[in-house]
Amino acid sequence: MKNILTEIIEHKKTEVAERKELHPVKLLEKSIYFDSTPVSLRKYLQRPDKIGVIAEIKRRSPSKGDINKYISVEQLSLGYMQAGASALSILTDSKFFGGKTDDLTTGRRFNFCPILRKDFMVDPYQVIEAKSIGADVILLIAAAISPESTKELAALAKSLGMEVLLEVHNEREIETHVCEDIDLLGVNNRDLTTFTVSTAVSEALVDKIPSHLIKITESGISDAETILRLKKLGYQGFLIGETFMKTPKPEAACRTLIEQVEALQG
Repeated sequence: MKNILTEIIEHKKTEVAERKELHPVKLLEKSIYFDSTPVSLRKYLQRPDKIGVIAEIKRRSPSKGDINKYISVEQLSLGYMQAGASALSILTDSKFFGGKTDDLTTGRRFNFCPILRKDFMVDPYQVIEAKSIGADVILLIAAAISPESTKELAALAKSLGMEVLLEVHNEREIETHVCEDIDLLGVNNRDLTTFTVSTAVSEALVDKIPSHLIKITESGISDAETILRLKKLGYQGFLIGETFMKTPKPEAACRTLIEQVEALQG
């Protein structure tokens, strides 16, 4: 049976072909954001006055269905930053996650923090598109693309001034997909084929991550104790989406979690 990641990638290739027709690269390059200087996620995650939370705007997911589809990106993005988040992660996939590229542009318009474009990158066009909508960082998922594609897309992103977050699920993906243009490495605690979640994945892989990369842990993070435990292991970024988004006021949930971490740190 076809797993959800395979289904997403197949659809994404068709979607990108359609977007190329509607919004050619020449048009993307005329965006007001295309010549702007991206904000460094690496630097923000190393700030001593921040916890390292990357707060995600995510309306739905293939496994959970609708999570919080009536949010205002303007209000939520501002609320996350006022709550103390270090950066924003904005889903731009429409079919499976209910996002759109305009969500990221809205977030960019109202915030000066680093913004990660969370999507399934399979084509150089999407990297150029990411820069044109105001993204500072792109996500490359090792399970979705080959090592060769990773190198190609990462090099293009760096040539445009953006940073690159490589997402992995196991040690083999670290060995095969880490290349010179990767800036940050994210360990996804969610199995993209079964959607089971366990932070034990991040705990097992932390020592396998090259020391020059900023370490990020993704999914399954819902309490201050887990953040502090993973921080002590060496993680500097904590990408949190559903924990916040499933509440009536995600920005308030973000603030509460950050305050709890700060209180435990003393």
